Amino acid sequence: MRKKVQLSFATKLFLSLLLFSLIILALLQSYIWNATKTTLYKSLGEKAQIQAKELSVIPSLIKYVKERDTTNLANLVNDIFEQSDANYIVIGDEQAYRLYHTSNNKLHSPMVGGDNQEVLSGNSSITISEGSLGLALRGKAPIMDQGKIIGIVSVGYMIDDIYVLHINQFIPIIIFCSLLFFALFVFSFFFSKAVKKQMFNLEPKAIALLVKSQKSIMESIFEGIIAIDLNYKIININQSARNMLDIIASDQELLNHDLRNFIKSTDFLYGNENQTKDVHDHICYFNNIIVIANRIRVIVDDQIQGWVITFRNYDDINLLSMKLTQVTQYIDNLRALRHEHLNWMATLSGLIYMKRYEEAQSFITLHSADNQNCLDFISEHFKIPAICGLLIGKYSKSHEIGLNLVFDPACQLSALPALITETEFMSVLGNLLDNAFNACLKNNQGDKTIHLYLSDATDEIVLEVSDQGCGIDASIRESIFEPGVTSQDAKEHGIGLHLVSTYIKKANGYITFEDNTPYGTIFSVFIPK
Repeated sequence: MRKKVQLSFATKLFLSLLLFSLIILALLQSYIWNATKTTLYKSLGEKAQIQAKELSVIPSLIKYVKERDTTNLANLVNDIFEQSDANYIVIGDEQAYRLYHTSNNKLHSPMVGGDNQEVLSGNSSITISEGSLGLALRGKAPIMDQGKIIGIVSVGYMIDDIYVLHINQFIPIIIFCSLLFFALFVFSFFFSKAVKKQMFNLEPKAIALLVKSQKSIMESIFEGIIAIDLNYKIININQSARNMLDIIASDQELLNHDLRNFIKSTDFLYGNENQTKDVHDHICYFNNIIVIANRIRVIVDDQIQGWVITFRNYDDINLLSMKLTQVTQYIDNLRALRHEHLNWMATLSGLIYMKRYEEAQSFITLHSADNQNCLDFISEHFKIPAICGLLIGKYSKSHEIGLNLVFDPACQLSALPALITETEFMSVLGNLLDNAFNACLKNNQGDKTIHLYLSDATDEIVLEVSDQGCGIDASIRESIFEPGVTSQDAKEHGIGLHLVSTYIKKANGYITFEDNTPYGTIFSVFIPK
Protein backbone atom coordinates (compact mmCIF):
# COMPACT_ATOMS: atom_id res chain seq x y z
CA MET A 1 0.00 0.00 0.00
CA ARG A 2 1.43 3.34 -1.04
CA LYS A 3 2.01 5.85 1.70
CA LYS A 4 -0.05 9.01 1.38
CA VAL A 5 2.05 12.11 0.77
CA GLN A 6 1.59 14.71 3.50
CA LEU A 7 2.17 18.28 2.37
CA SER A 8 3.36 20.84 4.88
CA PHE A 9 1.17 23.79 5.82
CA ALA A 10 3.48 26.22 4.02
CA THR A 11 3.28 24.15 0.81
CA LYS A 12 -0.52 23.89 1.06
CA LEU A 13 -0.75 27.65 1.61
CA PHE A 14 1.51 28.34 -1.37
CA LEU A 15 -0.44 26.03 -3.68
CA SER A 16 -3.78 27.39 -2.46
CA LEU A 17 -2.72 30.99 -3.07
CA LEU A 18 -1.34 30.03 -6.48
CA LEU A 19 -4.53 28.20 -7.52
CA PHE A 20 -6.70 31.02 -6.24
CA SER A 21 -4.62 33.57 -8.13
CA LEU A 22 -4.84 31.48 -11.30
CA ILE A 23 -8.64 31.23 -11.07
CA ILE A 24 -9.00 34.96 -10.39
CA LEU A 25 -6.76 35.83 -13.34
CA ALA A 26 -8.65 33.42 -15.63
CA LEU A 27 -11.97 35.00 -14.62
CA LEU A 28 -10.47 38.46 -15.02
CA GLN A 29 -9.18 37.65 -18.51
CA SER A 30 -12.53 36.16 -19.51
CA TYR A 31 -14.34 39.28 -18.31
CA ILE A 32 -11.89 41.61 -20.06
CA TRP A 33 -12.12 39.51 -23.28
CA ASN A 34 -15.90 39.74 -23.38
CA ALA A 35 -15.93 43.39 -22.32
CA THR A 36 -13.41 44.43 -24.99
CA LYS A 37 -15.18 42.33 -27.62
CA THR A 38 -18.52 43.96 -26.83
CA THR A 39 -16.94 47.41 -26.84
CA LEU A 40 -15.10 46.73 -30.10
CA TYR A 41 -18.23 45.44 -31.88
CA LYS A 42 -20.26 48.36 -30.58
CA SER A 43 -17.71 50.98 -31.63
CA LEU A 44 -17.18 49.45 -35.11
CA GLY A 45 -20.91 49.02 -35.61
CA GLU A 46 -21.58 52.63 -34.72
CA LYS A 47 -18.66 53.67 -36.92
CA ALA A 48 -20.06 51.69 -39.89
CA GLN A 49 -23.52 53.14 -39.30
CA ILE A 50 -22.17 56.74 -39.16
CA GLN A 51 -20.19 56.20 -42.38
CA ALA A 52 -23.29 54.81 -44.06
CA LYS A 53 -25.36 57.81 -42.93
CA GLU A 54 -22.71 60.27 -44.13
CA LEU A 55 -22.56 58.60 -47.55
CA SER A 56 -26.34 58.47 -47.88
CA VAL A 57 -26.66 62.27 -47.73
CA ILE A 58 -24.01 63.14 -50.36
CA PRO A 59 -25.91 64.95 -53.14
CA SER A 60 -23.85 63.54 -55.99
CA LEU A 61 -24.30 60.00 -54.64
CA ILE A 62 -28.07 60.58 -54.40
CA LYS A 63 -28.02 61.84 -58.02
CA TYR A 64 -26.01 58.86 -59.34
CA VAL A 65 -28.23 56.37 -57.53
CA LYS A 66 -31.35 58.06 -58.84
CA GLU A 67 -29.97 58.04 -62.37
CA ARG A 68 -28.46 54.55 -61.84
CA ASP A 69 -25.12 55.91 -63.07
CA THR A 70 -22.86 53.08 -61.89
CA THR A 71 -19.71 54.49 -63.48
CA ASN A 72 -19.73 57.87 -61.75
CA LEU A 73 -21.06 56.19 -58.62
CA ALA A 74 -18.07 53.83 -58.62
CA ASN A 75 -15.62 56.70 -59.11
CA LEU A 76 -17.18 58.63 -56.25
CA VAL A 77 -17.33 55.77 -53.76
CA ASN A 78 -13.89 54.42 -54.65
CA ASP A 79 -12.29 57.69 -53.55
CA ILE A 80 -14.22 57.56 -50.30
CA PHE A 81 -13.43 53.87 -49.73
CA GLU A 82 -9.69 54.49 -50.04
CA GLN A 83 -9.88 56.86 -47.06
CA SER A 84 -12.07 54.47 -44.97
CA ASP A 85 -10.95 51.52 -42.82
CA ALA A 86 -14.06 49.51 -43.72
CA ASN A 87 -13.69 46.19 -45.51
CA TYR A 88 -16.28 47.01 -48.13
CA ILE A 89 -18.97 49.49 -49.18
CA VAL A 90 -22.09 48.47 -51.07
CA ILE A 91 -24.63 50.80 -52.72
CA GLY A 92 -28.03 49.38 -53.61
CA ASP A 93 -31.25 50.67 -55.18
CA GLU A 94 -34.73 50.78 -53.68
CA GLN A 95 -35.15 47.09 -54.53
CA ALA A 96 -31.90 46.18 -52.71
CA TYR A 97 -30.06 45.43 -55.96
CA ARG A 98 -26.41 46.31 -56.09
CA LEU A 99 -25.36 49.46 -57.92
CA TYR A 100 -21.86 49.46 -56.48
CA HIS A 101 -19.60 47.01 -54.63
CA THR A 102 -15.99 47.72 -53.71
CA SER A 103 -15.00 44.34 -55.07
CA ASN A 104 -17.03 44.88 -58.28
CA ASN A 105 -18.82 41.72 -57.29
CA LYS A 106 -22.01 40.96 -59.23
CA LEU A 107 -23.52 44.35 -59.92
CA HIS A 108 -27.30 44.47 -60.27
CA SER A 109 -27.53 41.28 -58.22
CA PRO A 110 -29.52 41.23 -54.92
CA MET A 111 -27.86 42.38 -51.71
CA VAL A 112 -27.68 39.21 -49.53
CA GLY A 113 -27.93 38.86 -45.75
CA GLY A 114 -31.65 39.43 -45.19
CA ASP A 115 -31.12 42.62 -43.19
CA ASN A 116 -32.42 45.23 -45.66
CA GLN A 117 -36.09 45.43 -44.69
CA GLU A 118 -35.54 47.79 -41.78
CA VAL A 119 -33.41 50.11 -43.94
CA LEU A 120 -36.01 50.12 -46.73
CA SER A 121 -38.50 51.14 -44.04
CA GLY A 122 -36.50 54.32 -43.49
CA ASN A 123 -34.33 53.36 -40.46
CA SER A 124 -30.60 52.91 -40.23
CA SER A 125 -29.36 49.62 -38.68
CA ILE A 126 -26.38 47.71 -37.32
CA THR A 127 -26.39 43.98 -38.03
CA ILE A 128 -24.13 40.93 -38.24
CA SER A 129 -25.01 39.02 -41.36
CA GLU A 130 -23.53 36.61 -43.88
CA GLY A 131 -22.78 38.45 -47.12
CA SER A 132 -21.13 37.51 -50.38
CA LEU A 133 -17.70 38.06 -48.82
CA GLY A 134 -18.54 36.25 -45.60
CA LEU A 135 -19.82 37.06 -42.10
CA ALA A 136 -19.56 40.79 -41.44
CA LEU A 137 -20.62 43.58 -39.09
CA ARG A 138 -22.63 46.00 -41.22
CA GLY A 139 -23.94 49.50 -40.73
CA LYS A 140 -26.75 50.48 -43.15
CA ALA A 141 -28.60 53.70 -43.92
CA PRO A 142 -31.34 54.56 -46.46
CA ILE A 143 -30.71 56.98 -49.37
CA MET A 144 -33.53 59.52 -49.41
CA ASP A 145 -34.62 61.87 -52.20
CA GLN A 146 -37.42 64.26 -51.34
CA GLY A 147 -38.70 61.87 -48.64
CA LYS A 148 -38.62 58.85 -50.93
CA ILE A 149 -36.24 55.92 -50.38
CA ILE A 150 -34.25 55.40 -53.56
CA GLY A 151 -31.40 53.21 -52.30
CA ILE A 152 -29.30 51.67 -49.54
CA VAL A 153 -25.74 52.33 -48.29
CA SER A 154 -24.04 49.41 -46.53
CA VAL A 155 -20.61 49.71 -44.82
CA GLY A 156 -19.14 46.46 -43.57
CA TYR A 157 -16.31 45.11 -41.37
CA MET A 158 -15.43 41.43 -41.76
CA ILE A 159 -15.79 39.37 -38.57
CA ASP A 160 -12.44 37.66 -39.19
CA ASP A 161 -10.69 41.03 -39.37
CA ILE A 162 -12.50 42.17 -36.22
CA TYR A 163 -11.29 39.02 -34.44
CA VAL A 164 -7.69 39.75 -35.49
CA LEU A 165 -8.07 43.32 -34.27
CA HIS A 166 -9.51 42.04 -31.00
CA ILE A 167 -6.58 39.66 -30.54
CA ASN A 168 -4.10 42.46 -31.18
CA GLN A 169 -5.85 44.61 -28.58
CA PHE A 170 -5.92 41.74 -26.06
CA ILE A 171 -2.23 40.79 -26.34
CA PRO A 172 -1.07 43.59 -23.94
CA ILE A 173 -3.70 42.45 -21.45
CA ILE A 174 -2.46 38.86 -21.71
CA ILE A 175 1.12 40.05 -21.12
CA PHE A 176 -0.01 42.15 -18.14
CA CYS A 177 -1.94 39.24 -16.61
CA SER A 178 1.06 36.95 -17.12
CA LEU A 179 3.31 39.40 -15.32
CA LEU A 180 0.68 39.75 -12.60
CA PHE A 181 0.50 35.97 -12.23
CA PHE A 182 4.27 35.80 -11.93
CA ALA A 183 4.17 38.54 -9.28
CA LEU A 184 1.47 36.62 -7.40
CA PHE A 185 3.58 33.47 -7.70
CA VAL A 186 6.54 35.23 -6.10
CA PHE A 187 4.29 36.84 -3.48
CA SER A 188 2.69 33.49 -2.60
CA PHE A 189 6.10 31.85 -2.26
CA PHE A 190 7.54 34.46 0.07
CA PHE A 191 4.27 34.91 1.95
CA SER A 192 4.11 31.19 2.72
CA LYS A 193 7.75 31.32 3.84
CA ALA A 194 7.00 34.30 6.10
CA VAL A 195 3.97 32.57 7.61
CA LYS A 196 6.02 29.45 8.22
CA LYS A 197 8.69 31.53 9.95
CA GLN A 198 6.07 33.28 12.08
CA MET A 199 4.77 29.85 13.10
CA PHE A 200 8.32 28.76 14.07
CA ASN A 201 8.19 26.08 11.34
CA LEU A 202 5.37 24.32 13.20
CA GLU A 203 2.33 22.70 11.64
CA PRO A 204 -1.18 23.82 12.73
CA LYS A 205 -1.71 20.54 14.60
CA ALA A 206 1.55 21.03 16.47
CA ILE A 207 0.58 24.61 17.29
CA ALA A 208 -2.83 23.49 18.56
CA LEU A 209 -1.17 20.85 20.74
CA LEU A 210 1.33 23.41 21.98
CA VAL A 211 -1.43 25.86 22.92
CA LYS A 212 -3.38 23.18 24.77
CA SER A 213 -0.23 22.01 26.54
CA GLN A 214 0.63 25.59 27.48
CA LYS A 215 -2.84 26.07 28.94
CA SER A 216 -2.54 22.87 30.97
CA ILE A 217 0.92 23.85 32.20
CA MET A 218 -0.27 27.32 33.24
CA GLU A 219 -3.21 25.90 35.16
CA SER A 220 -0.97 23.36 36.92
CA ILE A 221 1.36 26.07 38.27
CA PHE A 222 0.61 27.36 41.76
CA GLU A 223 1.97 30.84 40.97
CA GLY A 224 -0.18 33.46 39.24
CA ILE A 225 0.78 33.96 35.58
CA ILE A 226 -0.33 36.80 33.29
CA ALA A 227 0.92 37.38 29.73
CA ILE A 228 0.42 40.88 28.28
CA ASP A 229 1.36 42.71 25.09
CA LEU A 230 3.03 46.12 24.73
CA ASN A 231 -0.30 47.87 25.32
CA TYR A 232 -0.91 45.91 28.55
CA LYS A 233 -3.66 43.88 26.89
CA ILE A 234 -4.11 40.46 28.51
CA ILE A 235 -3.01 37.60 26.26
CA ASN A 236 -3.23 34.78 28.77
CA ILE A 237 -3.96 34.33 32.47
CA ASN A 238 -4.16 31.26 34.69
CA GLN A 239 -6.61 30.32 37.44
CA SER A 240 -4.16 31.08 40.27
CA ALA A 241 -3.81 34.68 39.07
CA ARG A 242 -7.58 35.08 38.88
CA ASN A 243 -8.02 33.69 42.37
CA MET A 244 -5.35 35.92 43.93
CA LEU A 245 -6.72 39.04 42.21
CA ASP A 246 -10.39 38.07 42.79
CA ILE A 247 -11.18 38.12 39.07
CA ILE A 248 -14.41 36.27 38.28
CA ALA A 249 -14.41 36.76 34.50
CA SER A 250 -13.53 33.87 32.18
CA ASP A 251 -10.52 33.67 29.87
CA GLN A 252 -12.53 34.81 26.83
CA GLU A 253 -13.92 37.80 28.73
CA LEU A 254 -10.42 38.78 29.89
CA LEU A 255 -8.76 38.36 26.51
CA ASN A 256 -7.52 41.69 25.08
CA HIS A 257 -8.74 43.60 28.15
CA ASP A 258 -6.42 46.17 29.71
CA LEU A 259 -4.56 44.76 32.72
CA ARG A 260 -4.83 48.19 34.36
CA ASN A 261 -8.55 47.54 34.82
CA PHE A 262 -7.73 44.68 37.20
CA ILE A 263 -4.44 45.71 38.85
CA LYS A 264 -4.15 49.26 40.09
CA SER A 265 -1.17 51.48 39.36
CA THR A 266 2.19 50.00 40.27
CA ASP A 267 5.65 51.05 39.10
CA PHE A 268 6.59 47.41 38.68
CA LEU A 269 4.01 46.93 35.90
CA TYR A 270 3.40 50.32 34.38
CA GLY A 271 6.57 52.31 35.03
CA ASN A 272 8.53 53.51 32.00
CA GLU A 273 11.90 52.80 33.55
CA ASN A 274 13.65 49.47 33.11
CA GLN A 275 10.86 48.10 30.90
CA THR A 276 13.57 46.57 28.70
CA LYS A 277 14.98 44.50 31.55
CA ASP A 278 13.82 41.33 33.26
CA VAL A 279 12.93 41.73 36.94
CA HIS A 280 13.09 38.90 39.46
CA ASP A 281 11.71 38.56 43.01
CA HIS A 282 10.42 42.11 43.24
CA ILE A 283 8.25 42.79 46.29
CA CYS A 284 5.27 45.03 45.42
CA TYR A 285 1.53 45.46 45.87
CA PHE A 286 -1.06 44.11 43.42
CA ASN A 287 -4.17 45.95 44.62
CA ASN A 288 -4.17 45.23 48.37
CA ILE A 289 -2.05 42.09 48.18
CA ILE A 290 1.68 42.13 48.76
CA VAL A 291 3.34 39.78 46.28
CA ILE A 292 6.74 38.65 45.10
CA ALA A 293 6.67 39.19 41.33
CA ASN A 294 8.79 38.51 38.27
CA ARG A 295 8.55 40.29 34.89
CA ILE A 296 10.10 38.50 31.90
CA ARG A 297 10.25 39.99 28.41
CA VAL A 298 8.73 38.19 25.43
CA ILE A 299 11.17 38.73 22.56
CA VAL A 300 10.45 37.86 18.92
CA ASP A 301 13.00 38.72 16.23
CA ASP A 302 15.02 40.77 18.75
CA GLN A 303 11.97 42.97 19.46
CA ILE A 304 10.02 43.11 22.72
CA GLN A 305 6.45 41.96 22.05
CA GLY A 306 5.20 41.93 25.64
CA TRP A 307 5.85 40.51 29.08
CA VAL A 308 5.05 37.46 31.18
CA ILE A 309 4.34 38.34 34.80
CA THR A 310 4.50 35.69 37.51
CA PHE A 311 3.69 36.38 41.13
CA ARG A 312 3.04 34.59 44.42
CA ASN A 313 1.51 35.72 47.66
CA TYR A 314 4.15 37.23 49.92
CA ASP A 315 2.30 36.06 53.03
CA ASP A 316 2.51 32.44 51.87
CA ILE A 317 6.26 32.76 51.36
CA ASN A 318 6.63 34.45 54.74
CA LEU A 319 4.66 31.74 56.48
CA LEU A 320 6.79 29.01 54.91
CA SER A 321 9.97 30.92 55.74
CA MET A 322 8.91 31.42 59.34
CA LYS A 323 8.02 27.77 59.76
CA LEU A 324 11.37 26.72 58.34
CA THR A 325 13.18 29.26 60.54
CA GLN A 326 11.36 28.03 63.63
CA VAL A 327 12.10 24.39 62.87
CA THR A 328 15.76 25.24 62.20
CA GLN A 329 16.01 27.10 65.48
CA TYR A 330 14.45 24.23 67.40
CA ILE A 331 16.88 21.81 65.78
CA ASP A 332 19.85 24.06 66.61
CA ASN A 333 18.67 24.40 70.19
CA LEU A 334 18.27 20.66 70.64
CA ARG A 335 21.63 20.00 69.04
CA ALA A 336 23.32 22.55 71.29
CA LEU A 337 21.70 21.13 74.42
CA ARG A 338 22.61 17.59 73.40
CA HIS A 339 26.20 18.54 72.66
CA GLU A 340 26.57 20.46 75.93
CA HIS A 341 25.13 17.61 77.97
CA LEU A 342 27.40 15.13 76.23
CA ASN A 343 30.36 17.28 77.26
CA TRP A 344 29.07 17.40 80.83
CA MET A 345 28.56 13.66 80.93
CA ALA A 346 32.04 13.04 79.52
CA THR A 347 33.54 15.33 82.19
CA LEU A 348 31.57 13.67 85.00
CA SER A 349 32.47 10.23 83.72
CA GLY A 350 36.16 11.12 83.75
CA LEU A 351 36.03 12.60 87.28
CA ILE A 352 34.18 9.55 88.65
CA TYR A 353 36.55 7.16 86.90
CA MET A 354 39.46 8.95 88.60
CA LYS A 355 37.53 8.74 91.88
CA ARG A 356 37.48 12.54 92.17
CA TYR A 357 34.07 12.50 93.77
CA GLU A 358 34.30 15.91 95.41
CA GLU A 359 35.31 17.57 92.13
CA ALA A 360 32.45 15.76 90.38
CA GLN A 361 29.99 16.97 92.97
CA SER A 362 31.31 20.54 92.68
CA PHE A 363 31.06 20.39 88.85
CA ILE A 364 27.46 19.23 89.07
CA THR A 365 26.58 21.91 91.60
CA LEU A 366 28.26 24.66 89.55
CA HIS A 367 26.60 23.82 86.25
CA SER A 368 23.25 23.04 87.81
CA ALA A 369 23.28 26.38 89.56
CA ASP A 370 24.32 28.20 86.40
CA ASN A 371 21.62 26.53 84.32
CA GLN A 372 19.05 26.98 87.03
CA ASN A 373 19.88 30.66 87.35
CA CYS A 374 19.49 31.09 83.58
CA LEU A 375 16.21 29.18 83.56
CA ASP A 376 14.88 31.12 86.54
CA PHE A 377 15.81 34.48 84.98
CA ILE A 378 14.27 33.67 81.61
CA SER A 379 11.06 32.18 83.02
CA GLU A 380 10.66 35.07 85.46
CA HIS A 381 11.22 37.95 83.02
CA PHE A 382 9.66 36.52 79.83
CA LYS A 383 6.03 35.38 79.94
CA ILE A 384 5.81 33.94 76.44
CA PRO A 385 6.78 30.21 76.45
CA ALA A 386 8.02 30.14 72.85
CA ILE A 387 10.32 33.13 73.48
CA CYS A 388 11.60 31.43 76.65
CA GLY A 389 12.39 28.26 74.74
CA LEU A 390 14.20 30.21 72.03
CA LEU A 391 16.35 32.14 74.53
CA ILE A 392 17.26 28.99 76.48
CA GLY A 393 18.37 27.34 73.24
CA LYS A 394 20.40 30.37 72.18
CA TYR A 395 22.01 30.56 75.61
CA SER A 396 23.07 26.91 75.37
CA LYS A 397 24.32 27.37 71.82
CA SER A 398 26.45 30.37 72.83
CA HIS A 399 28.18 28.29 75.52
CA GLU A 400 28.72 25.45 73.07
CA ILE A 401 30.51 27.63 70.50
CA GLY A 402 32.58 29.50 73.09
CA LEU A 403 30.52 32.69 73.38
CA ASN A 404 28.84 34.38 76.33
CA LEU A 405 25.21 35.52 76.01
CA VAL A 406 24.43 38.07 78.72
CA PHE A 407 20.87 39.15 79.56
CA ASP A 408 20.31 42.69 80.79
CA PRO A 409 18.78 42.61 84.31
CA ALA A 410 16.04 45.01 83.15
CA CYS A 411 14.70 42.53 80.56
CA GLN A 412 10.97 41.84 80.61
CA LEU A 413 8.30 40.80 78.09
CA SER A 414 4.67 40.18 78.94
CA ALA A 415 2.89 40.18 75.56
CA LEU A 416 3.40 41.01 71.91
CA PRO A 417 1.53 43.68 69.89
CA ALA A 418 -1.28 42.53 67.62
CA LEU A 419 0.60 43.55 64.45
CA ILE A 420 3.40 41.01 64.92
CA THR A 421 2.89 37.31 65.52
CA GLU A 422 4.79 35.16 67.94
CA THR A 423 6.53 33.36 65.09
CA GLU A 424 7.54 36.62 63.40
CA PHE A 425 8.99 38.04 66.60
CA MET A 426 10.91 34.80 67.16
CA SER A 427 12.33 35.20 63.65
CA VAL A 428 13.43 38.78 64.42
CA LEU A 429 15.05 37.80 67.74
CA GLY A 430 16.63 34.60 66.45
CA ASN A 431 18.12 36.23 63.34
CA LEU A 432 19.66 39.11 65.29
CA LEU A 433 21.23 36.72 67.85
CA ASP A 434 22.54 34.39 65.11
CA ASN A 435 24.10 37.33 63.26
CA ALA A 436 25.74 38.46 66.51
CA PHE A 437 27.12 34.95 67.13
CA ASN A 438 28.58 34.75 63.60
CA ALA A 439 30.10 38.23 63.85
CA CYS A 440 31.80 37.40 67.21
CA LEU A 441 33.23 34.17 65.82
CA LYS A 442 34.80 36.08 62.92
CA ASN A 443 36.55 38.62 65.21
CA ASN A 444 39.46 37.29 67.25
CA GLN A 445 39.99 40.60 69.03
CA GLY A 446 36.58 40.85 70.74
CA ASP A 447 35.64 39.45 74.16
CA LYS A 448 33.09 37.01 72.66
CA THR A 449 30.24 38.57 74.63
CA ILE A 450 26.75 39.30 73.29
CA HIS A 451 24.45 41.53 75.30
CA LEU A 452 20.67 41.22 74.97
CA TYR A 453 18.13 43.77 76.13
CA LEU A 454 14.42 43.08 75.58
CA SER A 455 11.78 45.11 77.35
CA ASP A 456 8.15 46.24 77.03
CA ALA A 457 8.28 48.58 80.05
CA THR A 458 7.37 51.64 77.93
CA ASP A 459 4.78 52.19 75.20
CA GLU A 460 6.90 50.22 72.76
CA ILE A 461 8.87 46.99 72.73
CA VAL A 462 12.61 47.67 72.67
CA LEU A 463 15.02 44.98 71.52
CA GLU A 464 18.76 45.60 71.53
CA VAL A 465 21.47 43.12 70.57
CA SER A 466 25.09 44.22 70.84
CA ASP A 467 28.19 42.18 70.02
CA GLN A 468 31.95 42.46 69.90
CA GLY A 469 32.13 41.06 66.38
CA CYS A 470 33.57 42.09 63.04
CA GLY A 471 31.09 44.91 62.40
CA ILE A 472 29.38 45.85 59.11
CA ASP A 473 31.41 46.68 56.05
CA ALA A 474 30.96 50.23 54.79
CA SER A 475 30.11 49.01 51.26
CA ILE A 476 26.88 47.34 52.39
CA ARG A 477 25.72 49.62 55.20
CA GLU A 478 23.17 51.39 52.95
CA SER A 479 21.71 48.15 51.61
CA ILE A 480 22.08 45.79 54.56
CA PHE A 481 18.32 45.14 54.76
CA GLU A 482 17.90 44.30 51.07
CA PRO A 483 17.54 40.63 50.07
CA GLY A 484 20.80 38.91 49.14
CA VAL A 485 23.02 41.50 50.88
CA THR A 486 25.28 39.98 53.52
CA SER A 487 28.78 40.14 54.92
CA GLN A 488 28.86 36.33 55.02
CA ASP A 489 28.66 33.62 52.36
CA ALA A 490 26.01 34.84 49.91
CA LYS A 491 24.99 31.28 49.01
CA GLU A 492 23.77 30.57 52.53
CA HIS A 493 22.84 34.03 53.85
CA GLY A 494 21.37 37.35 52.76
CA ILE A 495 17.69 36.93 53.66
CA GLY A 496 17.70 37.10 57.48
CA LEU A 497 17.95 40.87 57.95
CA HIS A 498 15.55 41.40 55.05
CA LEU A 499 12.93 39.28 56.86
CA VAL A 500 13.66 41.11 60.13
CA SER A 501 13.12 44.48 58.44
CA THR A 502 9.94 43.25 56.73
CA TYR A 503 8.35 41.99 59.95
CA ILE A 504 9.27 45.14 61.86
CA LYS A 505 7.83 47.43 59.15
CA LYS A 506 4.67 45.36 59.10
CA ALA A 507 4.32 46.03 62.86
CA ASN A 508 4.83 49.79 62.22
CA GLY A 509 8.22 49.65 63.92
CA TYR A 510 11.73 50.44 62.80
CA ILE A 511 15.25 49.07 63.19
CA THR A 512 18.58 50.89 63.46
CA PHE A 513 22.21 49.86 63.86
CA GLU A 514 25.40 51.56 64.99
CA ASP A 515 28.99 50.66 65.74
CA ASN A 516 29.77 49.20 69.18
CA THR A 517 32.83 50.09 71.25
CA PRO A 518 35.52 48.94 70.74
CA TYR A 519 34.27 46.38 68.18
CA GLY A 520 31.08 45.09 66.72
CA THR A 521 27.59 46.39 66.12
CA ILE A 522 24.47 47.32 68.07
CA PHE A 523 21.10 46.53 66.48
CA SER A 524 18.11 48.30 68.00
CA VAL A 525 14.45 47.46 67.27
CA PHE A 526 11.44 49.54 68.31
CA ILE A 527 7.91 48.16 67.90
CA PRO A 528 4.94 50.20 69.17
CA LYS A 529 2.53 48.36 71.43
